[in-house]
Amino acid sequence: MRQRYRRRPDQAVTAVRLALDFDGFLAYRKWGHEQRAQAGDWLVDNGGEVYTVAADSFARSYRELSPGRWIKAAPVWAERAARAGSVATKEGLTAYQAGDWLVSNGADGSDAYAIAAARFEQLYELDSEG
Repeated sequence: MRQRYRRRPDQAVTAVRLALDFDGFLAYRKWGHEQRAQAGDWLVDNGGEVYTVAADSFARSYRELSPGRWIKAAPVWAERAARAGSVATKEGLTAYQAGDWLVSNGADGSDAYAIAAARFEQLYELDSEG
């Protein structure tokens, strides 16, 4: 059952917008699959894990704390995966294992991604307002 969660307030990321005149990254490998990034997307360092976030998703989800430091302020909806699989993200596919968390930025399950169980529990807490 999907529930609403919030990013823990002490879990900020470092992020830089790819504000360049370029055709995007052709591809990079992450989470067991090929990922892509476009001009305007964001390069995020989340506690040493580096990845890109689509520009529209970042704009809806993150709030700047100070130059280069951001917190995911929007809630997410998440549920534990019953079995291994992969989920389509805006950047590519993400593989996950049974017990990992399937997370979406939209209450309807849209703008989805997956996070390993231990990492999810470190980053998120149940949203008491949701």
